[in-house]
Amino acid sequence: MKCLYLFSFLLIFKFCNNKGNVKGQLVIESKSRTYIIGDTLKFHFNYNNQYDSIKFFIDDKMIKSPHIIKDIKLGDKNLKASVYVDNKETVFFESIRILSSSEPELYSYEIINEFPHDKEAYTQGLEFYNGKLYESTGLRGKSSLRELEFASGKIKRLKKIDEKFFGEGISILNDSIYHLTWQNKIGFVYALKSFNLARTFKYNQSQEGWGLCNDGKNLYKSDGTEKIWKLDVGSLKEISYIQVTTNKTILKKINELEWINGKIFANTYQFEKDVVLIINASSGKVEGVVDFSGLKERVQQIKSLNVLNGIAYNEERETIFLTGKNWSKVFEIKLKNK
Repeated sequence: MKCLYLFSFLLIFKFCNNKGNVKGQLVIESKSRTYIIGDTLKFHFNYNNQYDSIKFFIDDKMIKSPHIIKDIKLGDKNLKASVYVDNKETVFFESIRILSSSEPELYSYEIINEFPHDKEAYTQGLEFYNGKLYESTGLRGKSSLRELEFASGKIKRLKKIDEKFFGEGISILNDSIYHLTWQNKIGFVYALKSFNLARTFKYNQSQEGWGLCNDGKNLYKSDGTEKIWKLDVGSLKEISYIQVTTNKTILKKINELEWINGKIFANTYQFEKDVVLIINASSGKVEGVVDFSGLKERVQQIKSLNVLNGIAYNEERETIFLTGKNWSKVFEIKLKNK
């Protein structure tokens, strides 16, 4: 995509702090507000009175015009102009969108094994930890934490969640289970050994609780939007986020998450196909898409049968385990190029 410099659109900022008494316009010199990595962004500031200095930013990184877009998180951004008069700042914003410069790689799958799974389980999270498989289930009055014997599908341990909560995703780190609820804006931390509640935490910037995973140091949380939030494992507060982005659009309803070999694997809720996205955790770029069409047809077809949900990576076997909401099977699979 090449930026078009034939047109100059003088678009007035959406937000301005008027303490500095500066009047003007932040101008993006392109017909389109959508860019890809490698494009050149040209802009300037029109003004009708004097100012002492001006600085331009994207993601708090100072830039100058023209600016080659690179080394940046993808998604919807604000180009910011900070204008100073007598040490007072006036801020102007203009919105832009930055997409990936390449298409995702496409993958299919090979089924290694099929294991039984409780078809009454409305699966929300699935995770291996020290060779054992753990699951969280949802729906109010039916939400639970479980330890499973994956080969038989037997439930070895079960903790019911208070019926006022709709259980969501889990992740396990340092012998603690981190567990989300959907719309209550509260999460729980349990001792892995006993399933006893150790603490609770509140959501701050994120909207809801959907999926969780971890990279061994930090937690990553989806909230039903296009964002995946990075959480500080101590305070459990959101410290940053990425927006899940392809070369064409920004994807929303990001749901169950799993960390696999340095990438975030995620499904999207009620997407038209059973797919899993492979996401760069630093930029938000969708690097791959796995088409799991056909899996759902291999489980018992019941009225409550729902979407693919539940991704767990078994490091020892180097395979991925997948199930869904009210699916009668867990599938052990390996990826293959499509």
